[in-house]
Amino acid sequence: MRIQDKDFTPQLKTKIEDIEQKLKEQAERLQKEHKTAFSKKGLKLEAAFDQEGNDVFQPGYSSSISVGFTDKNGDLIDLKIIKIWECERIFLGMPVLRKFPGSKVAGELLDESPEEISIELKEYMDEILTN
Repeated sequence: MRIQDKDFTPQLKTKIEDIEQKLKEQAERLQKEHKTAFSKKGLKLEAAFDQEGNDVFQPGYSSSISVGFTDKNGDLIDLKIIKIWECERIFLGMPVLRKFPGSKVAGELLDESPEEISIELKEYMDEILTN
């Protein structure tokens, strides 16, 4: 969901950080739980939380979780990236790098709950295991 800078509040910051923490923990847990099953199929499972920037309300900040699978040789088989939060400067709906008159700061927050994302990731892993 798109959020304008006028709606950037301490409560929103706390909500973003809570979602990031929950999804980071879920990614780590899913990796531990499923590592052996993928290893038996000759696949390596990697799950990670990625963050760019320090302030959630500054353009350039983004956070996501990623789940990827590689074969024995380290070749990427599949990768799923779920963007949690991204803050950017926009002008006429397009991202821009520099501040200039008419540009605004806005953020895009994940619509699904951490529980829904966990289910989605489990289904994704099961799909890879069955193929």
